[in-house]
Amino acid sequence: MPQIAPSQEILNIKEIRDGILILNDNSLKVVLMASSLNFALKSQDEQQAIIFQYQNFLNSLDFSIQFFVQSRKINIEPYLDTIKEAKEKQTNELMQIQISEYAEFIRTFVKASNIVTKSFYVVTSFTPPVFETSKEGLRGILNIFKDIWGTKTQKTESMTPQKFEEYKNQLWQRMESVIAGLTRAGVRTVPLNTEELIELFYGLYNPGELEKGKPPPIQ
Repeated sequence: MPQIAPSQEILNIKEIRDGILILNDNSLKVVLMASSLNFALKSQDEQQAIIFQYQNFLNSLDFSIQFFVQSRKINIEPYLDTIKEAKEKQTNELMQIQISEYAEFIRTFVKASNIVTKSFYVVTSFTPPVFETSKEGLRGILNIFKDIWGTKTQKTESMTPQKFEEYKNQLWQRMESVIAGLTRAGVRTVPLNTEELIELFYGLYNPGELEKGKPPPIQ
């Protein structure tokens, strides 16, 4: 039976600090959760305005961003537990029967319909200049050629607190630009903190555990 590689070898993440992903090449990423927008229910004028604002937002960017949509099977167990508690508090036998039938209807309906929830994310990045990703500029140049030829590169040195704050400020400027642009298009965004990022990646690689309501382990 083949061995499964640990997640540390699969993920390109060195650490998560202050709600920021630091990758192995010392690039920084921040993940924004975005609200949904029911475009089909908007009037034609509203739709045109949204398209225009979104087009202006994309044209204003001088850096790359990523859009990510996560679909997850809905977990109704907490809701069913609430219904069960309400049933136990009822003294009317008829009401208890109706509550039980309602709970069974919800359970059967969700199972048959395979209902999922969708979460929307926007990823903003900042990559430091190549000569600043290692202590020696020559090593940074060598890493470029290794990447070109597909050679596996080693992790760069740990980022100093001073460099982290400098890069963080530049990343934050990009993030604020993204937030402002999407707000004009009617989409609200908020950055994920460290705990929320851990939960996000835990859910991506352990989808069944979160569906059961199990939280990710915090190390």
